[in-house]
Amino acid sequence: MTAHPNAHPDSHPIAQEQDYPLSPVPMDQRKSVWSMGLILLGFTFFTATMWAGGSVGVSFDFTTMLLVLAVGNLLLGLYAAALGYIAAKTGLNTALMSRFTFGELGSKLSDVILGFTQIGWYAWGTATMAILLVKLTGLPESLTTPLMVLFGFGFCVTAFIGYRGLEWLSRIAVPAMIILVAVSMSIATDAAGGLSGLLAITPTDDMTVAAAITLVFGTFVSGGTQATNWTRFAKSGRTAVIATLLAFFLGNGLMTLIGAFGALVYQQADIVDIMVAQGLATLGILMLFLNLWTTQDNTVYNFAVAGCNLLRTRRRKMVTFAGAAIGTLLAVMGMYEWLIPFLVLLGTFIPPIGGVIMASYFVGYRQRYPDVTTATLPAFNAPGLAAYVIGSAVAYTSPWIAPIVGVLVAATAYSAILVVSQAVRERRAQVLGAL
Repeated sequence: MTAHPNAHPDSHPIAQEQDYPLSPVPMDQRKSVWSMGLILLGFTFFTATMWAGGSVGVSFDFTTMLLVLAVGNLLLGLYAAALGYIAAKTGLNTALMSRFTFGELGSKLSDVILGFTQIGWYAWGTATMAILLVKLTGLPESLTTPLMVLFGFGFCVTAFIGYRGLEWLSRIAVPAMIILVAVSMSIATDAAGGLSGLLAITPTDDMTVAAAITLVFGTFVSGGTQATNWTRFAKSGRTAVIATLLAFFLGNGLMTLIGAFGALVYQQADIVDIMVAQGLATLGILMLFLNLWTTQDNTVYNFAVAGCNLLRTRRRKMVTFAGAAIGTLLAVMGMYEWLIPFLVLLGTFIPPIGGVIMASYFVGYRQRYPDVTTATLPAFNAPGLAAYVIGSAVAYTSPWIAPIVGVLVAATAYSAILVVSQAVRERRAQVLGAL
């Protein structure tokens, strides 16, 4: 069938295949809460998150640890859910929202920050899979680099397909991972001597509650900021909020709890090391593969969406393949060894992006964005960029929970700038009217 000559470019089937990288998702393409929930759960089942939980686990008694994990993950869930609500209402992802917030060219700043962070994690996950597989199976170390190339391009297959590919993998992987985790944690509880044994364990490290919450919130906040890539497919704002909370509060919470649990009982934060210690090496390798694949395909998908906005191209599949190539190259070069601290540092500079977007939508546009495909926007939106800089600077120097400070300060700064600008315009109009 030939498309109508006056149809919008994204009404063509190729736009659906490319997952609408530069336009709103039409209502007839929206998904159910379970569809999105599975994808987001697979995304939040991430090995690095368990390491964050492990750091918390050895620093507090069992009760305080549970409280810290609950607070940190609830805050992360609420942050991601707020952006998810906006995405569902508008059909837009974070990259497209940034055009209204930072301007046509200014939005490229967020594209670079978000895209680089995601491809950095992709490099880390690719290298981790290859290195641990060689270590756990006794394969020759000479196979490490070829395995990085194999996994680097293999992990992107489902992302290349798009939303359908991500959902297909998550339908299989998420239930399997939940079962494996349940078996492992049951064994760990018995090894600790039950609940009484867990309560009797004393912390071995020292960490403040604020630092612990920052760690829990900040480790995956870049993912939370880009969860809009899937919640834009939600049928309603309510659907998006439920799916996002399910993933980032419960899913991410489960990952941090596993890491904390393992650190307490086995002095190991990673589920794979825990399973090896439990004599479940084969299941551990399966868990590692599923755990990384369901996150890797999401991170390279995120990179592709940000890249499409940066380059103003609808060729998401091409950008996905390019992202996998860049991530694989970074892994082979060994850059994953020093990328992690930098990527975690970006956790301070990413949340203010979400804060400004929230203020822009709720305060600036009063929950009504114009059509992103036809709207005339400034190259640089000075209030949005200024608010982002203010939020980032305060977060970086704050002794409190930096990511949360960044969100709140950036949102408040943008709202204040808008209110003051409006008051100045009204005053100027009054003065001119009196002349």
